[in-house]
Amino acid sequence: MLRTLTTAVAATTLLAFAVPAAAQEAPAGSWAFAVGAGTDNRSKGASKSDGDAYVWGEAEWESASGLIYGGAGFQTIKSSSGSDLELEAGFGVRPELAGFDLDLNATYKSQIDAVSGYDDTAWELTADVKRSIGPASGRVRFQYSPDGMGGTEAWTWVEARVGWDFTNKLEGTAAIGRREQDNSLDYTAWNAGFTYALTNNIDADLRYYATDADVPGEQYADSLVAGISLAF
Repeated sequence: MLRTLTTAVAATTLLAFAVPAAAQEAPAGSWAFAVGAGTDNRSKGASKSDGDAYVWGEAEWESASGLIYGGAGFQTIKSSSGSDLELEAGFGVRPELAGFDLDLNATYKSQIDAVSGYDDTAWELTADVKRSIGPASGRVRFQYSPDGMGGTEAWTWVEARVGWDFTNKLEGTAAIGRREQDNSLDYTAWNAGFTYALTNNIDADLRYYATDADVPGEQYADSLVAGISLAF
């Protein structure tokens, strides 16, 4: 665990200091950074940290028009590969079409220090369609990987999410999604919770996750997850 935290701190330092230095040669645009922690690392309804707490960080560059973006990030995990850290880098576009906000991106992910012979890298393609009307919001997400990590081959994830802004600080959201995987488990997952803006830069989140997967262990177990994030 100490090695994981040390590596995570080093990655945070890289995101916060090395990336802005490189940005001096990048096209006109702006950088944004975020770090956070939570009681469980949940992705597509399943735990990536075996129910343990985790930390994460990311850096993102956005063009002056807001159309093109790219970035990198890290998150601590607890994988069957023996890896405790996952790194990612990606790029995408955020166009508008007929009143809808689109987000189309590709991300390359890699698990660090995985055991020999484990498939520890994967490409992940994402398409989001979003719309907000007053305090209400909605998003449909489609994700696809041609070859997942480990023994998992191609997979898809389709999710629908709705949200409501109760105040300018408090938002509630609920989502349901379906994951289908070649050579791995198919399952449905859902979550519901609240995000509260403690300050202009700090958000706290409390969310309940559940799946229909009848598998022993922490990966698919129901869980109440608390998290906090800082953007700068």
